[in-house]
Amino acid sequence: MVRQLFAVAALLGLSTGALAQAPSPAGDWPARPVRIVVPYAPGGSSDTLGRMIAQQLQNNLKQTFVVENKAGGGGTIGSGQVSKLPPDGYSLVVSGIGSHVIAPVETKVFNPMNDFTHIALLGGPPLALVVHPSVPANTVPEFIAYAKQLKDGLSWGSPGQGTHGHLVGELLAKQAQYAQTHISYKGAGPAVTDLLSGQILAAVMTYSSANAHVKTGRLKALATTASKRLADIPNVPTFAELGYPGLTSITWFALSGPPGMPPALVARINEEVRRGLKTEAAQKQLAFESMETQDWDAATFTRYVGSEIERWTPLVLSIKKPQ
Repeated sequence: MVRQLFAVAALLGLSTGALAQAPSPAGDWPARPVRIVVPYAPGGSSDTLGRMIAQQLQNNLKQTFVVENKAGGGGTIGSGQVSKLPPDGYSLVVSGIGSHVIAPVETKVFNPMNDFTHIALLGGPPLALVVHPSVPANTVPEFIAYAKQLKDGLSWGSPGQGTHGHLVGELLAKQAQYAQTHISYKGAGPAVTDLLSGQILAAVMTYSSANAHVKTGRLKALATTASKRLADIPNVPTFAELGYPGLTSITWFALSGPPGMPPALVARINEEVRRGLKTEAAQKQLAFESMETQDWDAATFTRYVGSEIERWTPLVLSIKKPQ
């Protein structure tokens, strides 16, 4: 086979040295502009992370990285479009727990493991249990005791049915054994509005969605799903500290591509993403947004996606059932 390759090279007038030094797809990437699809509307955590990493990659690789927002279907529309494109590293998508773990359980629009190549974790914000100031509880145990004494159950909200916030709120109630009535909103903004006015008493959402009101005292944060206490609110414990390790979780986002991307190319992009996340500018933005990340290679991250699917699928299916 080797002799045949050199023979072909000779016929084409190529030297054996030129054949041996031909650039690989991974080594040549990116030779032209790269498109990163954010499958959500502008302004959210996915958009923030997508644009942040695009800027870092552009700075480091001296190539254009274009971010396109293609919202709809809980992140599945834009993601599904990328899954059908060539696996050459020039069309990528900001994947995440919503679009690649939760939504596919409900819609079956694609297989999140088979229909994508998972490349690198970007990070994401933890969730927080936040309550209206009128709630006579300043700790999670006090909150649980208060919820248990409500005759009609606790009225609480999340950014939407089947969102990460909804899942964590249901899991807390299940583990702490209190009754509640879930109010589904179309995003964190409307949920915050009703929480501020007292229309609902509590909510579970990304801390970044409520932090401004927590800082001014208009809302109280009782606990977060972070792996450690946030520098922004050092007096607020994590759920793990309070005996709920199963609630440790972030609303993560990542970079993925179409299925079948060459391993060498995946490793190259993963390396560049991790290098970009370690820059001072990226670290400052992650800290400002109270986001966590991990320095994982592609194989480790892919296993994490699989474990997240296994972890959350039973709960997603259970909350779909009529009560």
